[in-house]
Amino acid sequence: MNDWAHIAVGTALVRGATYADARVMDIRQRDISTKNGAVGTVVESESLGIGVRVIASGAWGFAATDRLTREGVQACAAEAVSIAKASALAKTHNVVLASEQAYVDTWQSPFIKDPFRIPVERQIDLLLAADKEMRRVKGVTLAEGSMSFRRIEQFFASSIGSAIHQVKMLSGAGIVATSFAEKEIQKRSYPNSFGGQHMESGYELVESLDLVANAGRVGEESVALHSALQCPEGASTIILESAQLGLQIHESIGHPIELDRVLGQEANFAGMSFLTVDKLRKLRYGSEIVDVVADARLEHGPGLGTFGYDDEGVPAQCTPIISNGLFTGYLSNRESAAEIGEKRSGGTMRTESWNRLPIIRMTNVSLQPGTWKYDDLIADTDDAVLMETNRSWSIDDRRYHFQFSTEIGWEIKGGKKGRMIKNPSYSGITTEFWNSCDAICSREFWTLWGTPNCGKGQPQQVMGTGHGAAPSRFRNVKIGVAFAK
Repeated sequence: MNDWAHIAVGTALVRGATYADARVMDIRQRDISTKNGAVGTVVESESLGIGVRVIASGAWGFAATDRLTREGVQACAAEAVSIAKASALAKTHNVVLASEQAYVDTWQSPFIKDPFRIPVERQIDLLLAADKEMRRVKGVTLAEGSMSFRRIEQFFASSIGSAIHQVKMLSGAGIVATSFAEKEIQKRSYPNSFGGQHMESGYELVESLDLVANAGRVGEESVALHSALQCPEGASTIILESAQLGLQIHESIGHPIELDRVLGQEANFAGMSFLTVDKLRKLRYGSEIVDVVADARLEHGPGLGTFGYDDEGVPAQCTPIISNGLFTGYLSNRESAAEIGEKRSGGTMRTESWNRLPIIRMTNVSLQPGTWKYDDLIADTDDAVLMETNRSWSIDDRRYHFQFSTEIGWEIKGGKKGRMIKNPSYSGITTEFWNSCDAICSREFWTLWGTPNCGKGQPQQVMGTGHGAAPSRFRNVKIGVAFAK
């Protein structure tokens, strides 16, 4: 890995590049799914190659190859330089990068059990055991389970002298029970929807979820939802559980703070952003208790956005995004940081694979814990709807108007959690919504959730992001029925 990266960088400089970096990536992946007592998929793959990024004649060029010989790597680097020189013919200005030091380092995410050393048969048996428990519940139409594991080993080298070796292990698992009755579909997921919980961890994460023990409850709730009350309509107080709040953060904070969207450099997938540069350090994004950070450091937690260095060789860091409700920071790279006058990149450049160009991606964008105990928050709330586990979402291409629905809701009356509510949804305007937040639970109720399926770019890159949140209360929010028969 080391030799290939350094050959690429050296070749690019000889060919006329003023800057070059190369990343060699070895990616191993295993995906398993089950459905109604049968194995759905078992897929294992490995990919190894190099991506070379250069600046020549003031413009970017990128090329990639899996032909990892001296000749193959040299040809790839030469192609990247040729592309940069061709791109320069249409440039409007020279690329300028914020300054960064050189780093020589090794970093590895901590894990206890290597999931690739656990027999596939054992992993399938666990999913089938959970599947069986869900199907024990009369009325469950479809029982599904999944596991996903990814090991990424990467060596990065750059012309400023960086040489960085990193190894990351990612794991995730979840189950879903679906019930179809009287032309209505209801579902319950554990521990979260869209694949469950995902973290930078080993197989110990899967074991900690105890899928089999939770499978019966998941099935029972999916069936019980058919008899539940429809969500009321109108303006109401709502409490969002941490998993749903994690997705709310992702869509209404995480994406709009990506500086390439703000500057119009990325609009192909899901649009741009309402957070124009003139709003930085001026916009009241949320109430005074709302504090949000983008933190890639391991001390924040083993999230899908945790690393030692980003794909420009910038160390992981914590960037204040919202401070006491005030909008204070973007997700940036070396180029975009320089464009808005910042002295340093926010360290958020990441790539899905060796054959994709790094782009700005969310790290762990998290709402900092508050002071409330969960039981005290419920007791302090007279009339509200508690919503948990995302079912669907929609947000405009500026990330300003949104609507979310959740799998399940609960009536809060007189400070007590009461009847089950089905098909709950809520909608609003991003800044109005975050300014309506008046209570956030404390650290003991805070969870760093993983979103493994965030899409961005063209061609699309699917990456994992992290979002920490604790149950929180929002006042005067529009709620209603998401799915009516």
